[in-house]
Amino acid sequence: MTKKLEENSDIELYNLLDSEKKTSDRAFAELYNRLSPRVYAYCRRFLGNKEEAQDVFQEVFVRFFNSTKQKREMTNVPAFILRIARNLCVNAKRNERVNISYEDYMYIHDDDRDEKDELLNLIKKAIDLLPEDYREVFILREYDGMTYNDIAEITGESLSNVKVRIYRAKQKIREILQPYMKEMEKYN
Repeated sequence: MTKKLEENSDIELYNLLDSEKKTSDRAFAELYNRLSPRVYAYCRRFLGNKEEAQDVFQEVFVRFFNSTKQKREMTNVPAFILRIARNLCVNAKRNERVNISYEDYMYIHDDDRDEKDELLNLIKKAIDLLPEDYREVFILREYDGMTYNDIAEITGESLSNVKVRIYRAKQKIREILQPYMKEMEKYN
């Protein structure tokens, strides 16, 4: 009795990408179904722009598919594809380079929104204000729930460097949100 394609591990599916066309296409489709939500969410959070995230997201899977033509031993498919996504997101951000001041974010008020939406928007903006290397590891850890080891593998940084950057990202977010939180205390 043969195993259904869906029952294969990510690594087994990756190895099937080198098979005949029909099997390869099905294996790719299964990997895409498994990994695409996570990859898109990462691109969306990293870039903050839906259209740009969709473009990068598509390019990630094109590059992933093309990478299967190279012989390599695969040990962690999600980490490999997130590394591709990371590199493309970093390049997209580097090409964008829009400077936004801290004050522009701090004085955004919309009376129609409730406090929860306002706080969520402020948190998103605080994350956007983080230096790129802090933002990236913070997103991987807090939004994608990745381990420090996986983050180190994806970013090519040492484990201790990853831990320090995540710690500093959290400190920076607290600093950015502190004036808002003090303002909120006045009204509670």
